[in-house]
Amino acid sequence: MGHGKEKTGEKVDIYRDTWVRFLGYANEVGESFRALVPVSLVWGSYAVSTMYVTADAVDKGRKAAVAHGDNPGRTTRVAVAVVDTFVWQALASVIIPGFTINRLCAGSLYLLGRTTKWPLPVRKWTTTAIGLSAIPFIITPIDRSVDFLLDSSLRKLYNEGEKHK
Repeated sequence: MGHGKEKTGEKVDIYRDTWVRFLGYANEVGESFRALVPVSLVWGSYAVSTMYVTADAVDKGRKAAVAHGDNPGRTTRVAVAVVDTFVWQALASVIIPGFTINRLCAGSLYLLGRTTKWPLPVRKWTTTAIGLSAIPFIITPIDRSVDFLLDSSLRKLYNEGEKHK
């Protein structure tokens, strides 16, 4: 993840280029295990993801503040960086993937119950495996969709084409 940037001299973004990025996927893992664990653990996974999103937004705000120094418009640029990052991350890392995995697992559990004679524990573990295995496949389409959504709406408000990166 971060090795390529370290070798080329680019600055490593801890929230995008290191293992810390995976904290943003904690709620998808929580949703995958929903059938097997107390719901409080699922909500705890959302807390981890939300802390990641908030920390990334604060980090991007700090970087924007440093980059713009005492220039006019600094406060606006910082606000744009924080809002853009928070909204993008909330949608792409927490809300949409959490909903997607939740519905995939609920549908899988329901269909397995209707179409197999497997015991409930086997159906629950199968549902968890389906949810976990879907995570890598949903990330890129969701990220691209959220980019399109924000480019078509919120980002037009600040009219600078600035993205969350």
